[in-house]
Amino acid sequence: MKRLAIVSTHPIQYNAPLFRLLAQSPNAAIHVFYSKSEGETRFDVEFKQDVIWDIPLTEGYPHSFVPCHRKPGQRKLCQSIKSFAPHAILVFGWNPSGHLFCMRHFHGTIPIWFRGDSIVNSGLQGWKRRLRKAALNWVYHYVDHAFYVGTKNKDYFLWTGMKEQDLTLAPHAVDEDFFIRDDEARQKEANAIRNELRIQHSDTVLLFAGKLNQNKQPFELAQAVNSLSGDINQRTHLIFVGSGPLESTLRATFDTHPHIHFAGFQNQSRMPTWYRVADILCLVSTSETWGLAVNEALICGCRVLASDSVGCVPDLVAGREGSHTVPHDKPETWTNTIAAMVQNSHTKADLPIPQLKSVANPMLNQLFHEAS
Repeated sequence: MKRLAIVSTHPIQYNAPLFRLLAQSPNAAIHVFYSKSEGETRFDVEFKQDVIWDIPLTEGYPHSFVPCHRKPGQRKLCQSIKSFAPHAILVFGWNPSGHLFCMRHFHGTIPIWFRGDSIVNSGLQGWKRRLRKAALNWVYHYVDHAFYVGTKNKDYFLWTGMKEQDLTLAPHAVDEDFFIRDDEARQKEANAIRNELRIQHSDTVLLFAGKLNQNKQPFELAQAVNSLSGDINQRTHLIFVGSGPLESTLRATFDTHPHIHFAGFQNQSRMPTWYRVADILCLVSTSETWGLAVNEALICGCRVLASDSVGCVPDLVAGREGSHTVPHDKPETWTNTIAAMVQNSHTKADLPIPQLKSVANPMLNQLFHEAS
């Protein structure tokens, strides 16, 4: 039996299905070590509320909580991992407290694997860029193998000094079964929501799903929709699903707009329905390492409008019929792109979407290779 130790900060809705899938392997045993306490990340500062996900995040795989804010906790994490006697250690992110300590502690004795979705920061120039690269080169020399999530993430690992032969594609994916099941019931519920919002069957619905903060540019998106003219204006709706620091400003400005709607924070179990309400997911952030909402929306049949700063664009948006990319720093150009997408509403998602097995299988294959 091959054993894989996984180090992550806390239960995350996107990671739990992967951990469950890995735990189902008949030839491998995993144990997830969380470096924060069980209730530590419950309060979300930007949502300004406790966020308790209504899907199981700790079921179906062995796990422990080993808080690592101080040195004793970091040493306890390393001792717990050592007691598990893994053939490899998979670390999610090096920056959280205790993670780099763990990587350095086991470097040279147990293979260190890494999972992250960082991309090269194009805003850094000159000495700041050189200093950042040197620091990351030092961090990643403690990593024996990294699983990159897409094109931009691979470029990042190569930029930090990792070698091509030490990188394996394990693309970002979500639990496809969760989003496609109960399709008839969810579609019926989505139609009821559209009726309640007075959205005609032939109208086009744009969906913003995420935190209402400046990085996500919700205000600029609302302005672009507000600038639509003529028939396009009359048959286009924008729904904001989420909350955050810009919510009050957005509501004060657009709450009376007949085609701009606010649904507030929606828990994870509700998202498959909201994606069915929509025709187009809008992710127009100034910076986004990946954008897993794009995976979710595509599975549910949406098209995508994404900015060029969204990490998944080369892998999931570029070349996909009906989906488009816009410049993150030129929101004045978005209106024309939105109008074109509304006019061509018959197009649908066409390229394949990564599934969880495409993430788990490379990790299991590497585990068997390390342990052979």
